[in-house]
Amino acid sequence: MESKRILNYLSDIAANNNRPWFLEHKAEYDACRKSFNADIAQAINRIAEFDDEVAHLQVKDCVYRFNRDTRFSPDKSPYKRHLGAYICAKGRKALRGGYYIHLEPGNCLLATGSYWLPTNILTSCRNEIMANIDRWLEIVENPEFVRLFGRPGEGSWPEYSANESDENAPVTATERGFGLTMLKTCPAGFPRDYEHIRYLRMKDYCCWHQVDDSFFEGDKWFDKAVSIFKVAKPMMDFMNAVIDDYE
Repeated sequence: MESKRILNYLSDIAANNNRPWFLEHKAEYDACRKSFNADIAQAINRIAEFDDEVAHLQVKDCVYRFNRDTRFSPDKSPYKRHLGAYICAKGRKALRGGYYIHLEPGNCLLATGSYWLPTNILTSCRNEIMANIDRWLEIVENPEFVRLFGRPGEGSWPEYSANESDENAPVTATERGFGLTMLKTCPAGFPRDYEHIRYLRMKDYCCWHQVDDSFFEGDKWFDKAVSIFKVAKPMMDFMNAVIDDYE
C-alpha cells in the first residue's frame, strides 16, 4: 500500500475539507483510493485463510464511503479524515463482529469485534458471558490478548459518539482498548456483586490496537495484521455466536 501517499493526502484533506479543493485534487484521491482498495482485497484473502466466513466478500462490501453524512452533525465538513474498511461476513453495516482497518495520520489502528449493539442483544451477550465465564476469561484474560488490547475500561475512544452512525464516528483512540463505552453501574437485571461485573458493564465488544503510520507501508503489514486479528478472533467468535441468532 502507498500508505505515505494516502496519509499525506488525508492530512491535506483535513486542512482543506471543502468540495472545491477536493475536486481540484480528485486525481490524487482516486489514486489513493485505488491503492487502499487493492490492499483491502488482499487483506480479505489473507483473513479468509484463517476465517473462511469472509472469503465471499468483495472490496465494495467492506470499504466505507469518503463523504460524510452531515445531517445530524455540528461538523459540516463534507469529507472524512480517514480511510476505513470493515471486513465482516455479513457486510460493513451488519451487527456481526468483523475486522476493521483504519488509516488516519497519527491514528492508524486495527480493530475486531462488534459495536453499537441493541440492548436486547447486549443482554444476551451478557448472559452468555455469565453462563460460560470460564471460557470467556480464558479468551479475554489470555496474556497476549491483554498485551494487545488491555482490559475493559482501561483504554478510551474519547471522540466516539453514539449519536453518529458507525461509519462517521471520529476516532481518537488510545494505543489499545477493549470496549468503546462502559456503563457506569451494573446493567439492569444483573447481580451487582458479580465477580466479573466489568465484562457485563461493557456496551460493546470491540477491541483495538493502534499502529504506527508506517505500519501499512509495503506488503509486510498483512502478516502483522493477521497475527493481531487472530488473537482477537476467539472473543469475536464468542459474541458472534449470540449475534447470529438475531441477524
